[in-house]
Amino acid sequence: MNALGGRAALVGIGQTEFSKESGRSEMQLACEAVKAAIDDAGLAPGEVDGMVTFLNEENEEIEIARNVGIEDLTFFTRVPHGGGAAAGTVMQAAMAVATGVAEVVVCYRAFNERSGLRFGGAGREAGATPLWMAPYVPFGLMTPAGWVALHAQRYMNEYGVTNADFGKISVIDRKHAAANPDAWFYEKPITLEQHQESRWIVEPVLRLLDCCQESDGGVAMVVTSVERARDLPHPPALITAAAQGAAYDGEVMTSYYRDDITGLPEMGVVGNQLWRNSGLRPADISTAFLYDHFTPFVFTQLEELGFCGRGEAKDFVSVDELSLGGRMPINTNGGLLGEAYIHGMNGITEGVRQIRGTSYNQVDDVEHVLVTSGTGVPTSGLILAPVS
Repeated sequence: MNALGGRAALVGIGQTEFSKESGRSEMQLACEAVKAAIDDAGLAPGEVDGMVTFLNEENEEIEIARNVGIEDLTFFTRVPHGGGAAAGTVMQAAMAVATGVAEVVVCYRAFNERSGLRFGGAGREAGATPLWMAPYVPFGLMTPAGWVALHAQRYMNEYGVTNADFGKISVIDRKHAAANPDAWFYEKPITLEQHQESRWIVEPVLRLLDCCQESDGGVAMVVTSVERARDLPHPPALITAAAQGAAYDGEVMTSYYRDDITGLPEMGVVGNQLWRNSGLRPADISTAFLYDHFTPFVFTQLEELGFCGRGEAKDFVSVDELSLGGRMPINTNGGLLGEAYIHGMNGITEGVRQIRGTSYNQVDDVEHVLVTSGTGVPTSGLILAPVS
């Protein structure tokens, strides 16, 4: 375990409802989530002295602080690369706590990503195509689904994987979402046949039910020291390991110039750190939240993290074995496919619930929870555990 592991814990979680039309400003969503997380931790807003969020978060830290009653801040920072930032916010918060820079840090993300700015849409900023997209836009490669599909089609060809194989992830997520009243797809499980009947988004790689939701909502969490955590109302989730990772020759979702584009080496960098710093191995994980913005990248994550060998995910992934009651249930909140897409932050809060024993799909005897963040970009991950 490195100097960070075991020094800080997640002690409060908060969220808004998840919807397609919040009817509120993104600032309102952020404030609701932050206030709920502070309340859940049993703390007062004035005790918070640090805030961390995503680089592309629209809600300024100091504005939220003013609105919810947070006073002086001694630490504030932002983590880049979209969904890859999620666990990174907690890592940065834990670093601040472990070094004494701050005592109580709030991490948050909030947006109207369905009713407002939609990530998958083209022309969000007229005349401002990012430079890195220049080689792809003329060929219509303009959305995350298209970017992922190019990687995934090579993976399918290399390892004999079909879209129906990917569909097993959708079935697992929707099965868990169906039992989660907070999920958009509550009481709406699907079968593999229904997955195969959904329309193509990028043929023959991605169907509609391979793609995450667009959601309105906010999520926040509170990080403090293990010593402080012992005196707070809920069982804390110990940050056993936290890591960020960027791999050589990477781009944002379009790392097509590597010799092999069938993997996610950024997640390999994260996984290697998590296992090394925690002293754990894949077999020690009780349950995992694997960032599921598109189903093919769940397969690749399982391989990069060492749960199975390269190209073996199609055989490793079983609806029964990765669902509640199986050997390692994944995405027990329903994931980004079934619960909501809040840039992966709702995966961290589900990890905390699993540690507390309060998940709607509670795994028995949880010892270690793995959480990963956005894939195809520089990314991050966590291992959480009960405080002994």
